[in-house]
Amino acid sequence: MRQVSTILTCLTSSPGPDLTKPNREPLVEDDEVREFQQDEDPVGRVRALIVVTHPEAEHHVAGLVGGWYDSALTARGEEQARRIATYLRARIPEAAPVEIHSSDLRRCVQTATQIAGRAQASILLSPDLREISYGEAEGKPRAWLEARFRFPPPENNPARLDHEYGLAGAETRRNAATPFYRAMEKILASPVDHQIIVTHGFVLTFIVASWIGMPVEAVGLIGIPAHSGSITVLRQEAPFYNRSGHAQQYISPGADEVNRGSR
Repeated sequence: MRQVSTILTCLTSSPGPDLTKPNREPLVEDDEVREFQQDEDPVGRVRALIVVTHPEAEHHVAGLVGGWYDSALTARGEEQARRIATYLRARIPEAAPVEIHSSDLRRCVQTATQIAGRAQASILLSPDLREISYGEAEGKPRAWLEARFRFPPPENNPARLDHEYGLAGAETRRNAATPFYRAMEKILASPVDHQIIVTHGFVLTFIVASWIGMPVEAVGLIGIPAHSGSITVLRQEAPFYNRSGHAQQYISPGADEVNRGSR
C-alpha cells in the first residue's frame, strides 16, 4: 500500500571520487547544456523539471522482477548515481533553489541522496513515485513472470487501463497512473523553478503525460521507454509557456539488456 510522504534532508554528502571528468563520452554536447539553465530573460519564468530514473540495481543483475521489490543499487549503480549528481550540479545554476522528489524505494533514495548532497537540497520521499507493482511476481526470477504474464489488448484503451496481468496483487495501469498523477499535481504546485524527480522507468511515461495535460483516461496506449540512469528534461518558458520535453541522456551509454526499463 502506498503510504504518506516523508522528507529526507541531505545538507552534506561525501562527494566520492572526482567524477567531473569521467573517462566516458559526455552525455551531451556543450551547446546543449542550456537545457538545464535559467535563461537570463526578465520577461517571465523558466521552469525545468528533470526526471532521473535510478541507475543499475541489484535486481537488474540478478534477473529478478522489480516493481516494489526493494533492491539496492549495485556498486556500478552507486557510481552512476554519483555521475548523475555531478552532471546535474554542473548544469543547474549555483544559486538556484533545487527541490528533489523521490520514490521511497531504496534504489531511488540512494540515487536522490547523491543528488541532494551535491545540490545541498532536501528530498521529499513519496510512495506515489514508486514503480508499478507487479504483486506476487516481485523479487521472483523474470522467467517466472514471463510464464504467467498476460499482455493487454492492442487497441481498446479502456480495457488496457484496467487490464489485469495475471499476477495476484499487481496494479493495473489505471491503479498505477492515479498516484503518479497525484504526485505530479503536488510537484507542479511548487513555486521552485528547478525540480528533480528520481523515480523508475515505467513512471516516466506518466510524468510526461501529466506534464502535457493528458488525462488519465487517455494513457492506455502511451509508452516512453527509459533505460536505467536516464535523465529527461521537461521545460516551460516564457513567452508562450509551452511545455516541452528534451531527449533522454543516459548516464550509462550502451546499457545492456539487463538494465532496460529501469524497473
